[in-house]
Amino acid sequence: MTYLDTIQVVAQPRRRQILGLVWDQELAAGEIAGKFEVTFGAVSQHLTVLREAGLVNVRKDGNRRLYAANKPALGPLRPMLEAMWTAALDDLAQTIEDDQP
Repeated sequence: MTYLDTIQVVAQPRRRQILGLVWDQELAAGEIAGKFEVTFGAVSQHLTVLREAGLVNVRKDGNRRLYAANKPALGPLRPMLEAMWTAALDDLAQTIEDDQP
């Protein structure tokens, strides 16, 4: 997979959100799907694209499949994604603080 292919995969917002969910923890497909207001099938398709691109690793645990981000596969995109998620968390924290009396 080329760098441009990787960019195309992570350019889709839902896939970036899924990567964020499995960045520091393994989650089952059902747990991931439960975080979104779309069908399980839609999330499953995104997971398939991420898996085929090598951006997530899958581990079987009984009848479940656990997904985790394959951080090294993201290459130079990794720092950009981490910075984006950190900025989003900082913005959320600031919004919460601003709303406190």
